[in-house]
Amino acid sequence: MKAARYHGRGDIRIDEVPEPEVGAGQVKVAVDWCGICGSDLHEFLEGPLFIPPPGSPHPLTGETLPVVMGHEFAGTVAELGDGVEGVAVGDRVAVEPYYVCGTCAACQAGRYNICRSLGFVGLSGTQGGFSERCVVDQRWVHPLGELGTDIGALVEPLAVGYHAVRLSPLPKGGTAVVFGAGPIGLVTIASLKAAGAGQIISVEPAAARKAKAPGAGADVVLDPIETDVPVAVRELTEGAGADVAFECAGIDAVLASAIGSVRPGGTVVNVAIWGQPATVQMNSLVISEVSVLGSLAYCGDHPDTIRLLTDGTVDAAQFITGRIGLDELVDGGFRQLIEHKDEHVKILVHP
Repeated sequence: MKAARYHGRGDIRIDEVPEPEVGAGQVKVAVDWCGICGSDLHEFLEGPLFIPPPGSPHPLTGETLPVVMGHEFAGTVAELGDGVEGVAVGDRVAVEPYYVCGTCAACQAGRYNICRSLGFVGLSGTQGGFSERCVVDQRWVHPLGELGTDIGALVEPLAVGYHAVRLSPLPKGGTAVVFGAGPIGLVTIASLKAAGAGQIISVEPAAARKAKAPGAGADVVLDPIETDVPVAVRELTEGAGADVAFECAGIDAVLASAIGSVRPGGTVVNVAIWGQPATVQMNSLVISEVSVLGSLAYCGDHPDTIRLLTDGTVDAAQFITGRIGLDELVDGGFRQLIEHKDEHVKILVHP
């Protein structure tokens, strides 16, 4: 079958690879759509980051690059392994793309997303969504019901935003500021709206992405090039500052602005994956007793996320700005998102 494999920084190739075989307790998914994630772009430009380099195999898969990429994917069930129940061939499903050990303290506490040996389908081994078929354990398969698989491919990024909002201490009716209106920023805005935030402020300089923010649920959109964001946020909150800020950009200046935008005792939730070490002025945290909270991916959030899409609480179709075939992945997908990010939010790939 065809699959897009990462061979090293800037080197992604469409290769012919063996079709994976389904084992006991596993499900083979015929991939319909797979989204290109910001973390995929980081791997392409700066990696390997999460992808295991030669000589350092992933502890759970035992594999190193080249690996099949793609972790935001959905498709139809093509084959069932022995012992699989509750799902049938032909069902539309989204995949929660994890490898976890099941034995570490985090896994035992139910927080498998921070497993000490955590790996991702599409980053840690031969399985990935930028391929025609993918095999995963049944626990990671989530039925989509009547949802189309194109929307199903957006379940994974929406679950990232939903998880970050769920972790945050945002009070009902509180004010939140979301820095960055790329894919993760927009789904965080949508998740905040669904959670009952009273005021949602989006901070984004790119015109196309600013235009998307109100549709996702933002009440106010600020351009950080034109506006002193912390001052503007205080003006919008009667001098108090926001209850929670979400950093979805991975940029030092943005993190500083997020810290400056929350009220005394407020919280900054870092959702971004950083491509370089962050610099933080610690006194800014100390003086106002600001908390910084990390949020990684999702944990038990897929069913709730699918419900938000099914009942129409979140309109995810608005985030799809391109659809391409697998052969177009690098030039029509990765390079478009890198060189023309002002024009795109989410590009879906059909293997």
